[in-house]
Amino acid sequence: MIREFQISDTEQVMKLWLFGNIDAHSFVPEEYWRLHFNEVQETLLEAKVFVYDIDEKVLGFIGLMNEYIAGIFVDKSCRSAGIGMQLLTYVKQKYDTLSLSVYQQNSRAVAFCHREGFSILSEGIDEDTGEKEYTMFWKKSYEK
Repeated sequence: MIREFQISDTEQVMKLWLFGNIDAHSFVPEEYWRLHFNEVQETLLEAKVFVYDIDEKVLGFIGLMNEYIAGIFVDKSCRSAGIGMQLLTYVKQKYDTLSLSVYQQNSRAVAFCHREGFSILSEGIDEDTGEKEYTMFWKKSYEK
């Protein structure tokens, strides 16, 4: 079930964030993610976050700052089971446009975003990590 984030979800969400980043971004030193843990946890409380929850276990989440997707994470044991797609579909119903940044080396995430209708808007360098990234964009289509 997808629902709004609650403060009691913080520990589970942050574990998903930390271990998801370490797993998906082996090209970024693990210490980078650990150093930013507290900052992200504080920012989490300012973001609009939706979690995918089964029996009080958070298996995935998506966080937004306005129409910018700051992150989408799914528990490693549940990846490729449609949870990320469901979270993205959920927010697509709430917003007319969405954007996000994704590391170019994270080919799995880039492919996922393409499958979900995102297009590459621009290429750049993440100033914090020095890694190449894409800014991707999605716009709701209104068919007649």
